[in-house]
Amino acid sequence: MSPSRNARRNVRDVVFVDGVRTPFGKAGEKGIYAGTRADDLVVKCIRELLRRNPSLPADRVDEVAIAATTQTGDQGLTIGRTAALLAGLPRSVPGFAIDRMCAGAMTAVTTTASGIGFGAYDIVIAGGVEHMGNHPMGAGADPNPRFMSERLVDPAALNMGNTAENLHDRFPAITKERTDSYAAASQAKLAAAYSKEQIQGDLVPVATMKPGQGWRLHTVDEPPRPGTTVEDLAELRTPFRAHGRVTAGNAAGLNDGATAAVLASAEAAEELGLPVKMRLVSYAFAGVEPEVMGIGPVPATEKALKNAGLGIEDIGLFEINEAFAVQVLSFLDHFGIADDDPRVNRYGGAIAVGHPLASSGVRLMNQLARQFREDTSVRYGITTMCIGLGMGATVIWENPHHADYESSLTSAGQAAPEGAAA
Repeated sequence: MSPSRNARRNVRDVVFVDGVRTPFGKAGEKGIYAGTRADDLVVKCIRELLRRNPSLPADRVDEVAIAATTQTGDQGLTIGRTAALLAGLPRSVPGFAIDRMCAGAMTAVTTTASGIGFGAYDIVIAGGVEHMGNHPMGAGADPNPRFMSERLVDPAALNMGNTAENLHDRFPAITKERTDSYAAASQAKLAAAYSKEQIQGDLVPVATMKPGQGWRLHTVDEPPRPGTTVEDLAELRTPFRAHGRVTAGNAAGLNDGATAAVLASAEAAEELGLPVKMRLVSYAFAGVEPEVMGIGPVPATEKALKNAGLGIEDIGLFEINEAFAVQVLSFLDHFGIADDDPRVNRYGGAIAVGHPLASSGVRLMNQLARQFREDTSVRYGITTMCIGLGMGATVIWENPHHADYESSLTSAGQAAPEGAAA
């Protein structure tokens, strides 16, 4: 029996309303979040989103999707649902958990955005958390022995540092000197962004308590090393391979942190007078050889551009997760983009600020949204990242402050850009 005319749906526009994150910490006993629960970090983000957006009734949230790579302990028990309850959302608000390793929060956004586009949701909260101090990467994992016995993947694929060294092998033009130079620039750009107050607006202050130290309020990221030079980085050891090229200085560290964002249909945003920071244009995920997982953003970006009917030349801003400098440079080389192109990671990236795995996707979105507001000449930007076990993810966004924005809306309702009258 064919569906009635009334049951047919049109795809609706999905907008990024707001996003926040905790300051990122260093994993381990000396890190700022040692002794703090992962789910409490997520709760901080959800509560802050509702505080910042008072015109959003809590009972209008249709879903809460929270990602974590290690889904056990304080990151388990269907963390999207438990975080919603702990944050004080009505019990009628459902939630679920997602795992796509580093792209967890990005997948939480695209999955729930698809539900908005289809009409199943009007408003969602999506984000991610990773407490790598409580849950070291790979802890408790039990890879199927067939991976090794049947040589389904190279053993190096199970160690992300080794996959980065493999990228260096595949692209010999990406030297250690280039990656160290890129890493030093990331630190410098983040320091400059902090000095211009371009980071602080995304951060949720987090109070922690440690025995013997009392309470402390954390309002800035812990990992950055401002003033880092190429000479400093040249002295670091290469832990994944003797005489290798990947070091702790040209790769993201082990970190703790959480992120969350509000997404809505354009109609719901207009109805409630919610700000609009970005419109979702397209997204794509792609698989690559697990041994060189860092190349994943390349095919994912090509797919996302094709889906959107755009070319790389249409992209005015790039937020690329810096799991490893070699991974970013392989992306830039593929698309003919210079290492120091001003469109790329204007505020620095994960090498400086940290990469709490499943949370990082929304950090990229927060930073792109702020850059959209600052640079109205840019119409399209992307957030992209590599993913363990050989994948990539890319989301293309449109700037609501661009002069041609309203002409691209496909929905009957038109959401007002952030700062505009609703």
